[in-house]
Amino acid sequence: MLTKGNGFGNLVESEAELRAIVGHPSELVQKKVITYLDHNCTEFIAQSPFLVLSTSDDSGYCDASPRGDKPGFVHVLNEKQMIIPERPGNKRIDSLRNILVNPKVGLLFFIPGLGETLRVNGTASIVKDEELLREMAVGDKVPQLGIGIEVEECFIHCAKAFKRSGLWEPDTWLDKNGLPSAAKMLFEHAKLSNSSEEEIHKRLEEGYANKLY
Repeated sequence: MLTKGNGFGNLVESEAELRAIVGHPSELVQKKVITYLDHNCTEFIAQSPFLVLSTSDDSGYCDASPRGDKPGFVHVLNEKQMIIPERPGNKRIDSLRNILVNPKVGLLFFIPGLGETLRVNGTASIVKDEELLREMAVGDKVPQLGIGIEVEECFIHCAKAFKRSGLWEPDTWLDKNGLPSAAKMLFEHAKLSNSSEEEIHKRLEEGYANKLY
């Protein structure tokens, strides 16, 4: 665990020092936070096919996990509650285990092509209500669990990071042949004696084809 100052020097050590460098937010930024899902937030969520869910455990170790599906996969129940279906994954259940011990979460909703994102903070719980879960079925596949969110803060986040990164601009994208290989990374990280990069690649492709739901 990285301790304070370990490997780094000349640190900022107080909010006063931080504010002296960064400054203070404008009145618009200070007043943009609301405590419920209004029609604007609900419309944004309905058009979002992807979000990142941030959690931490009771010791402060953090995790950020992607969640994605067809737009509208997150169900807004009312202005203070929404639910995210828990689709099949690798069974590490990092987010779910964290929620059990520390239910405070942060969510970042994306819409492809739109630079602005929606940030939602709140308190999460793990839902196994069959009636709610059936509403999020894909075909005959009903999620076993959902993540319920009690909304505490909502606000729009500006597009500067997307503009700097060029994330939605196809002419900035690298050729697929030059991208990192997930199979290669898994093979070299896991070091399984009875496997190979090719076999891991096949497992990944089979999962993507047949085990999304």
